[in-house]
Amino acid sequence: MLGRTWANAVEPQLPWLSRIAGPDDKENIQPDECGGRAERTIREKLDLVQTPSPSPSPRCALDLALQKPQSLGGVAPLSDSPVHDEQDIGPSRNPTREQAAFTIHGNDPGRENGKQLPVPKKVEPEDDVLDFLSAVSPDYPGDGRFESPLPMDTSAVLEPEEKPPSVVDEALDYHEDIYVYLRGMEVRCKPKAGYMKKQPHITNSMRAALVDWLVVLGQELDLQNETLHLTVNYTDRFLSSMSVLPEKLQLVGTAAMLLASKFEEVYTPTMLEFLYLADYMYTKTQLLKMEQIMLKVLAFNLGAPTTHQFLTQYFLHQQPASSQVESLAMFLGELTLIDADPYLKYLPSIIAGAAFHIALYTITGQSWPESLIQKTGYTLESLKPCLMDLHQTYLRAPQSALQSVLEKYKMQKYHRVALLKPPETLNLE
Repeated sequence: MLGRTWANAVEPQLPWLSRIAGPDDKENIQPDECGGRAERTIREKLDLVQTPSPSPSPRCALDLALQKPQSLGGVAPLSDSPVHDEQDIGPSRNPTREQAAFTIHGNDPGRENGKQLPVPKKVEPEDDVLDFLSAVSPDYPGDGRFESPLPMDTSAVLEPEEKPPSVVDEALDYHEDIYVYLRGMEVRCKPKAGYMKKQPHITNSMRAALVDWLVVLGQELDLQNETLHLTVNYTDRFLSSMSVLPEKLQLVGTAAMLLASKFEEVYTPTMLEFLYLADYMYTKTQLLKMEQIMLKVLAFNLGAPTTHQFLTQYFLHQQPASSQVESLAMFLGELTLIDADPYLKYLPSIIAGAAFHIALYTITGQSWPESLIQKTGYTLESLKPCLMDLHQTYLRAPQSALQSVLEKYKMQKYHRVALLKPPETLNLE
């Protein structure tokens, strides 16, 4: 997932940071690193690993703590009131106490009136099936080979799966009402733009490294892009109200992605998968406790509108564009997740409009269409501040130390849009 440039640039600056080894790092990983788990899939690893590794390698996951935390004492409201964990108290048990032995007596089917009955001969299932097939089919070879007399047609070509219909396609009569509702919800679910100034222990660079790791985590678990955007929204809203120590920052991000996957995904990854990819930095009890605290802080408001939602369901739907324009707009939208400053001050719909305009201008040379002005109420002048910031982020992206988003959009699945050269100037008229 992550290239060598990412590792060389980030690890010297953030000594508490380590990463998940991706396919490009296989040649640099020794056989004893990560416990020999680099060549296995997540499902195989979970079958083999049932308990935390006694000495986890720092290259297996994002290491936000110098030592393994034991409680949630590092999370407290911004008013510095601590949040204490409740210790699990289980029933006492005496390991030396032996259970009384007992025997169940019943009728012995092998005896009748004190006499031993003959035991019937056991017939092997395979032999029985082969004898039956030989009896009903004279042409059956009898040696277990199943051959069809008809040739198989291999000329058929599998067609690519069609995209599922969006909410707009299924509810055209409520299209306007849904859009107005989302525009109001994005204001109520918006994180505080300057919350990092009130955080005494973490910085913007730590948050950026966390989001970069969450991009890799979403790929490892094969989650939707909408799940990633919801995860970052939950994390920022939580940090807007609670102070967090650096060693608990990864726990906050993991709990946020667990909640987002439960809200958005059809098949939610198990908690064991999240703990494994976090290199067992935390226990199951700690993750459950953080999930409960986050739900209370968010007041159970999990349906927050995101940049990805406005892009895919409204802007790209209202103004049909090519698949390359769509992928580039999604790429630019995910680039804004990394930097809290300046993008936390913009609404998701404004970021989506700026990402769509730059993507459309880069691929086709066209500008913000008139149809979207009438639909969204946003003019090119109202998008100009966000357009300027996003254009600079797009130009600096190849030189960034955090390369997870770029590596993700270099894949053929997204038409390799991360390899496109960004325009030097934008048409803002």
